[in-house]
Amino acid sequence: MTAVARRSFLAGLAGLGALGVVGCAAAGGAPTAALGTGPLPTTVPPGTRLTISIRTTLKQLEASGELAKLPFQVTDWPNIAAGPDVIQAFRANSVDLATNAGIPPIQAAAIRFDARIVAVSVRDKPIYKFATAAGSPITSLADLAGKRIAFSQGQAQGVVVLRTLKELGLKNTDVQLVPLNSPQFLTALQAKQVDVAVLAEPVLTKYLSQYEQDGARAVDMNAVDLLTVLWAPVPVLADEAKLAAVRAFIPFWARGQVWAWENPDAWIDSYYVKEQAVSTADGARIVRANEKPLIAANWDRAIAWEQETADLLAEGGFTPPIKAADLFDRRFETVAADAVPAEYRSTA
Repeated sequence: MTAVARRSFLAGLAGLGALGVVGCAAAGGAPTAALGTGPLPTTVPPGTRLTISIRTTLKQLEASGELAKLPFQVTDWPNIAAGPDVIQAFRANSVDLATNAGIPPIQAAAIRFDARIVAVSVRDKPIYKFATAAGSPITSLADLAGKRIAFSQGQAQGVVVLRTLKELGLKNTDVQLVPLNSPQFLTALQAKQVDVAVLAEPVLTKYLSQYEQDGARAVDMNAVDLLTVLWAPVPVLADEAKLAAVRAFIPFWARGQVWAWENPDAWIDSYYVKEQAVSTADGARIVRANEKPLIAANWDRAIAWEQETADLLAEGGFTPPIKAADLFDRRFETVAADAVPAEYRSTA
């Protein structure tokens, strides 16, 4: 195990483990807590509440007028996005449902926290780019050898780094992986504490608008972060009322993505301009670069990709071996896809 692997993995255990272990796990950290196998409930009991950390869906439902149609009360919509922070919120019982890339559920299983994926959307194009510090000589992926790279093992940004190093034929020791959480990447770039960090929109546009004139640039990558998932702690899914609310929310999540795609001007104004404080022109450029949303109706591909990612993390010494299939609650497999037109479904 590399030095950064030991430091960051043990730090994760210390930080997340401080709240105690929920549920049980098999050898290697794969969750084993039993859930129901029958049909999902379709009626939400009166008074049911969820706390949901999905900012984009909140804004989509507000702008589309669908928010008031939720058949349960949302106690709060905390703006918690980074995977380690979501896990911490799950363990503190302060969030019931969240959206992340496919990596945080692997990290949760690695520390024996029991949660399940309940909906999946997929993409086939990279959503991240490498952003360089001002004045950095990096102009292409080939220049990464020997450089300081911001690295978060428990987030998608970390895995696209590992996939890029593998693509280049580089070992983790051929670069300097600087352990940080993604919210720290921007500050580290600004302070030139790293040479390069993985950024997505709209943060990338904001960063370049400030530092491109000083020599900062974006470098395209080939690594694709395939999955966006909805996931929830097992105790939430074991509560019949909350289980019904989660099942009821998933179609709203899926249709919100479709609404944003089909109403780009309204989405740019309500989210990118008013929420993210970028210009209308930059918002339009970001939206044009996005792929049409694709909701997975069959999870075989998602599970295979998740297993490949878990294996990559285990090979690097960052996590113990994980059985990816245990991270998915396949009772929900078709719920999201059934809520959208066929053109927005992925069946592969």
